[in-house]
Amino acid sequence: MATTANKCNTCQRTLIKVPVSQYEICPVCQTTNLFNQKIKGRVLFKVGQFIDAATNHYKNDIQIQPKAMPSSPQSPQWRINRIQHQYRGRKRAVLCGITYNGHKKKLEASVNNVRSIQRLLVNKLGFPNASIRILTEEESERSRIPTKRNIQMALQWLIQGCQPGDSLLFYYAGHASQIPDEDGDEDDGYDEALCPLDYRVSGALLDDEINATIVAPLPHGVTLHSVVDTCFSGTLLDLPFLCKFNQDGLYKWEENELVNKGTCGGKAVCISACADNQYSADTSAFTGNAIGALTYSFIQTIETESNLTYGRLLSSMRKKVNHAQQVVGRYAPHASPMSQEPQLSSSIRFEIYSEPVIF
Repeated sequence: MATTANKCNTCQRTLIKVPVSQYEICPVCQTTNLFNQKIKGRVLFKVGQFIDAATNHYKNDIQIQPKAMPSSPQSPQWRINRIQHQYRGRKRAVLCGITYNGHKKKLEASVNNVRSIQRLLVNKLGFPNASIRILTEEESERSRIPTKRNIQMALQWLIQGCQPGDSLLFYYAGHASQIPDEDGDEDDGYDEALCPLDYRVSGALLDDEINATIVAPLPHGVTLHSVVDTCFSGTLLDLPFLCKFNQDGLYKWEENELVNKGTCGGKAVCISACADNQYSADTSAFTGNAIGALTYSFIQTIETESNLTYGRLLSSMRKKVNHAQQVVGRYAPHASPMSQEPQLSSSIRFEIYSEPVIF
């Protein structure tokens, strides 16, 4: 390596030029100067300080894979790659699937739904396994059984300490219900609610509480996606804007003027199995085993389509669910034959055919 006449802006030592590279690195304080031909001047990174701070913040959720990095941990490219990896933020998810064993309306597909979503998050979307909290009746830890209290705690964990750049996901497969609204924020007069495993003792988990826990505190720069495979789920997060489609694929955002439940600057998007007055269903049409129609269509669309927008995601899911309903038939022992149409709601309006889906 050859030296240059440039001085370190931090300690004034002579910088070392890295051959065939746009980087110069200080051998003393490890400050790196990054040169970009598209940007006039230099962008200064205090690499040592940044990495130490970022590592402390993300050590529980970010897993650096050594094989993806250059062999020398002191090389400038290794440090830049690590900075970019940290800057993208953490990915964290709560996946809840309830079978209701022993109940006459037992749901056979719920655990399969959760495992399928987990594989998608890890293998396709880059979520570390350690940052995914799973609640099913099959878990060995008592804190992972999907009781009302445990779901509440998991949702608090999901949002706790989130920072700009973080991507959060809440997935639910189980029963839901509608309960008479008591605070006047529902157009149809009913709150939507999830049914925890112990709902007969502890009660349902209302959309008002879900919104207050994971939507209202969402800070600027954080994105929350919720994928809800259950009945009556169109407005389960109580988001102010609901995307309405016609048969030609044209859409408009409808605002619930009774709802004033935005975020603290973050973006919340809910993809739900059906409208508030519809039932969702499991189907064996796709794989031969029972799986949620919404869950399967969501996974297949994410896995097979590139450069995906929200409009294309929703259109593709609706086509797949419609195929399962009308052509092949669905496994829905506890649902009515009413049509099931996946829904999209959001904390903000956006152009759905140009806004990319990024998890």
